[in-house]
Amino acid sequence: MILRTATLSDAAAVARVHHITWVATYGAILPPAFWATATLERRITTWERWLRNGATPVIAEVNGEVIGIAMSGDAVEQEDVLPVRGRQLYLLYVLGAHHGTGVGQALLDAVVPPGTGAQLWVAEANPRARRFYERNGFVMEGARVVDASTADLAEVRMVR
Repeated sequence: MILRTATLSDAAAVARVHHITWVATYGAILPPAFWATATLERRITTWERWLRNGATPVIAEVNGEVIGIAMSGDAVEQEDVLPVRGRQLYLLYVLGAHHGTGVGQALLDAVVPPGTGAQLWVAEANPRARRFYERNGFVMEGARVVDASTADLAEVRMVR
């Protein structure tokens, strides 16, 4: 496995991982109307824009294939809830075939090194992710939001 910072030429591969993992994780949680517009093509356009505007996600590759992505940065307000840490994990996604192989851990450590204080928002209905973050020292902080931009997906904040 190789970890590196994504470039604009990686936009389609990063979007593919992002899209596949969202469908696998949230396919049964989010309504069909959400998926009508949450297409791979739209995700590619979004990643192209983010990468052009300076986003620096770390990607994991195996045999030249992008299999995971992670990104962190300055903590931001979420649905009018102010941050409680300076750093925030924005996203971490690994293709299902690579769960349990250490890819997720390597990506997390690359963007939020062990011992670094940080916050993240995780879907309330995603116990697998919450357990992963708990193993990495994150705890439920108590804040909860309903993300209107994501078909009212409930998210809870975890902090370390």
